[in-house]
Order: sequence, then structure tokens, then C-alpha cells
Amino acid sequence: MTQLLRIAIIGAGPGGLTLARILQQHGVQATVFEREAHAHERPQGGTLDLHVGSGQHAIECAGLSEAFMGIARYEDQGDRLYDKTGRLIYATDDSAAQGERPEVDRTALREMLLQSLAGPSVQWGKTLQRVQPREDGTWELVFEGETVGPFDLVVGADGTWSRVRPLLSRYQPAYTGLTLVEFGIDSADSRYPALSALVGPGKMDVQGDGRGLIVQRNAHAHLRGYAMFRVPAGWADATFAFSSPATARARLEQEFSGWAPVFTDLIRASNDLLVARPLYALPVGHHWPNRHGLTLIGDAAHVMSPFGGEGVNAAMLDAAELARHLLSSDDWREAVRAAETAMFERVIEPATHAAEAVATALSHVGLELSLEHFKQR
Repeated sequence: MTQLLRIAIIGAGPGGLTLARILQQHGVQATVFEREAHAHERPQGGTLDLHVGSGQHAIECAGLSEAFMGIARYEDQGDRLYDKTGRLIYATDDSAAQGERPEVDRTALREMLLQSLAGPSVQWGKTLQRVQPREDGTWELVFEGETVGPFDLVVGADGTWSRVRPLLSRYQPAYTGLTLVEFGIDSADSRYPALSALVGPGKMDVQGDGRGLIVQRNAHAHLRGYAMFRVPAGWADATFAFSSPATARARLEQEFSGWAPVFTDLIRASNDLLVARPLYALPVGHHWPNRHGLTLIGDAAHVMSPFGGEGVNAAMLDAAELARHLLSSDDWREAVRAAETAMFERVIEPATHAAEAVATALSHVGLELSLEHFKQR
């Protein structure tokens, strides 16, 4: 019986928490192990849009549609595309009550999922070292200072550098050639109204000279920006003195000399949290032979570039579908196998689109392709 399964979920991201919530709703307990010491140890990233057939579907499966409406921002679905001179090429700023992809901050989404779980479902401060088999066919988790188990099923929802994946696949994510430098602008509406108006109700994208700027509106009048470069993997850390935010800001501003001043104003207005984020991805079509008692979901299974916004949506759908298979089958082993097979097929299309977007980003036709993408949304 599924209700008697001992399930461990590695990683308290949207995928892992969605899986735990849906299972719990049906009387199946799962323990989530997370390496962070607490829910607010680090920022969870910017905003994302949840899609009807994936992220929003998972929210419905989790019985959280009403709670989601309390954090969804339907008003922030606009897009703007500029060239480096500041010329507005494309904009959709219509009232987003018409849109189907509401924005939600990652921190708010995670908090909603955490609050939906009953009891001590999440164990914090658990840095997984390895997963090891037992003679009876179950698994145990080796953390710093303790071993926990046994578990019948271990689900790796632990992201790009999953500690569970090596037990299933020899592949590791490869650098895509693109690096983002993240920055943020606090209280933009009151402190920098002109910059807030530039971004508009949603996000803006600028490309030119082999560089890019993406700035998105988050909750609480915060703007989160990403400067994008096609460079070697270690370039950003070698170029920007991130330990000195003022120096890093000035150096980042230099990278966009020759652009309209309003764009360098965005960088100049940023706070002191500047971070390099090189983009990694697994091969399109990544899969593995089924192994008893182990599986992966989300980025652990199929990390792809953020272009297209499929990462969290795919992870939450993976969780919903794995839960559905487990809850509807008398044979949980076959349920895992069926869920994996469906996932492998399902993610090929979004992973292909993400890989194509990486290949053409910042190219001589990058601006034209971005315009085409916006028009097709």
C-alpha cells in the first residue's frame, strides 16, 4: 500500500514541496530533507510565471488554488523589448487580468507550500552526503553526522547539482556558455520612479553588442535584474570584485558603456547583492534506466536554461504526476517507472526550446528572435 511507503524527498524547492503536499493530502507521509538551516536562509530568486497546464495544474492538485490567488500577481504579466539606444520595440502592458500566466515570487510560492504541510514534514539543516543501499533493498541517507532511514523510495528534488542523480545517471550539467550577473533595486516605485516606469508591469529585455539586460518586477516594488554575457564559465568571478559591491557595480556599468544612460542607471541604482549565475543544463532527452527505490524530479532530472520559464513549472508538474501515479497504482515500483517514462517524453519539447534559445541568445539575430518570441506568447 502506498500509505505505508517510507518516502524521503531531498530538497525543499517547489517540486519537492509540491510532491509532499499532494501525498500528504491523500494520507501518505513523506519527509523532506533540506540542506538550508531554515526557510529564510537565502533568497529564493526572482519572480516566475506559473503556466496553466503545469504549475497551475499542480497547484490545483495540491488543493492550494485559493492560497495561490493570494500571492499571484496577474497585474505583472507585461513584456517590453528595447534596443540598446532605448527605443521601445515591443510592449504588452495591457491589464493582466486577461492573462493566464500570473507572476509569483519564488519566496512567496515556497512559503505557501511550506505552510500547507502538516507537522514536522521538513527537516532543515540536512546536508546530504550520499544515498546508500541496504541489504533489504531499501535506502538510507547519510548526512553530516548522522544516517537516517530506511526508506523505500528516495526522490531527488535537489536541483542542478543533485546528490541523488549520480546513482541513476552518469551525466552532469554542462555550462551553456551564458552567465548572468544578478542585481536588485529596492523600493523602485518610490526611489526610482523613472526606472520603475521603464520596466513597466512585468519585465523588460534589452540586447545589443553581444550583451543583454533582463529586469523583472517582483513584489513589494522590487526590481530584479540580470546582466547577460556569453563568456567562459569563470569569467564573472574573475572580472567583478563581488566582495566590494561598489567596485562590482562600477565594473558592470562599464560593460554597458555605449548603451542608453537609462540602462546603466539601472545598474547604478542596484543594491549591494550582486551575484554571478552561470547557466548549466543537462542534455536534451536526458534519461536513465529505472532503479528500484530511486527517482528524480525537476532540475535534478532535466535542468535547462531559464529561457521559456519552464523550470519550476516542469518541476511542479513532475511532482503532481509522480504523486498521481503513486496514488493510483497498487504497485508503487511500476508507478515510479511509469512516471519516469512520461516525464522523459514530456520535457523533451521545453528542453529543446530552452537549448535553442541559449544557442541564439546575444547573437546578431537575438533581438529579432526575442521579438518573435514575445509576439507568439
